[in-house]
Amino acid sequence: MGKSEKIFIGVIGAGKCAKKLKDQAFAVGHAIAEEKAVLVNGGLKGVMEASAKGAKEAGGMVVGIIPGNDRADANSYCDIVIPSGLGEGRNLLVVQSSDVLISLHGKYGTISEVAFGLKHKKPIVSLFKWDVFPEVETVTDPFKAVRKAIKLVKESRKKSD
Repeated sequence: MGKSEKIFIGVIGAGKCAKKLKDQAFAVGHAIAEEKAVLVNGGLKGVMEASAKGAKEAGGMVVGIIPGNDRADANSYCDIVIPSGLGEGRNLLVVQSSDVLISLHGKYGTISEVAFGLKHKKPIVSLFKWDVFPEVETVTDPFKAVRKAIKLVKESRKKSD
């Protein structure tokens, strides 16, 4: 991979969530855009919509990989909508389309994305402590999460150059 290649950061988390989690996701998306990275997510509501909104308000690019076939199902902040037609299987596409993942609180779909990320050796930074995934680094601040994610990608790219 070339050093000038864009960094794609997958943001994973709950599809339905309270305002506090949406605010955290918004901050992550905003920080991703400020770092000129591309945000990748599942393209729907909750953490996905809030992170996409944060990225768009900061002038960023958002790729939404939705579970169904209809692009109209995506939230309005996605620049590129990929209708997978795979249902929850699209979680693997979100992971594989990302250089690194930032995990927020979620349930089974988020757990599957973390598991896929670990299986496919993707670096993962989390704003939520996953007791079942000790290898996932936990941070407490959205901006630190993004900086750490970018650092991990750059380190990985240096090793492969």
